[in-house]
Amino acid sequence: MAHETQDTFKKLETKDRHLKTKKSREEAVAEPHLIRLPKGAVPEYIKLSPFEEMSWRVMGNYVKSKYTEDQELEENLMKAHMKIRPEEYMAFVYMAAAVLFGVALVAGIAIALVFTFLMDMMFIGILLAIAMPIGLPIMALVVLKGSPGGKAKARARNIDKRISSAMSFISAMASANVPVDMVFKELSRQPVYGEIQKEAEWITRDTELLGIDILTAIKRGAMRSPSQKFQDFLQGVVTTSTSGGQLKPYFLLKATEYEKENKLILKSTMETLSMLGESYVTVVVAFPLFLVVILAIMAIIGGNSANTLMILYAVVGLMIPLAQFGFIFVVWNIGQE
Repeated sequence: MAHETQDTFKKLETKDRHLKTKKSREEAVAEPHLIRLPKGAVPEYIKLSPFEEMSWRVMGNYVKSKYTEDQELEENLMKAHMKIRPEEYMAFVYMAAAVLFGVALVAGIAIALVFTFLMDMMFIGILLAIAMPIGLPIMALVVLKGSPGGKAKARARNIDKRISSAMSFISAMASANVPVDMVFKELSRQPVYGEIQKEAEWITRDTELLGIDILTAIKRGAMRSPSQKFQDFLQGVVTTSTSGGQLKPYFLLKATEYEKENKLILKSTMETLSMLGESYVTVVVAFPLFLVVILAIMAIIGGNSANTLMILYAVVGLMIPLAQFGFIFVVWNIGQE
């Protein structure tokens, strides 16, 4: 009887229960269950293109037998966000070079026949027939193997161009006492920041999908980022956190630093554009105009007018358009930077 009375009082006991919230009581008894991920958080399955799949089937065994670990290629693929293994990429490179060798061999033989029988230039034909099958595949090997590095550098330029505005966003979030993992999660939802958004997406993926703590995810983000500025920023976040410092002043300091650097870069760019504008007036406008006038006068009063006219046509039809397009390309490239 006494035992039953004691069990009854235990059921009515509320001393421990009133100290817990409803959510904490539910978590305490929760069993393993499925969690519905938010939209866009589903892992993306990596699928090779048809040519890459064919390259791996044909060249895979050869690459696996001959391939030695290439740390630089692996890092460039990771920094360029090219979702392909180094062995698969090298199989693609070798296959592309082999296909180009076959195409160049057929084209070289056809060109050699044309130069030999139609133009009576056997030496040039034989030279082209030998040079094309050798030179084009080698060029393809060099260009394709360096392509990941070029894409990584392009991503680095994109990050450096937007890092000042991204730091302003991060510092504003930190000023509102937002946790650092939520700062990167919100940054990953802002497509206006270009490649910085993708870097934040990878950090958020590591924390929310892979279960990695935020500092380790930031370390990994620093290792795979192609931008030295963004690497320094992420490493500073880890150092500040592990040394007991506060992230809010650090974010504000980096925002101010990158804003000053951005102003200096803009000032330098404007000075360069001003110098190019003066050069354009001198080289593309004034100089060709004087040259055309001089050549026209020489053609009128000179004896050998045919050569002078040929030079005049070359200046008007070739030199002036090339100079115009050259300046347009340089100005456009500076504007992109």
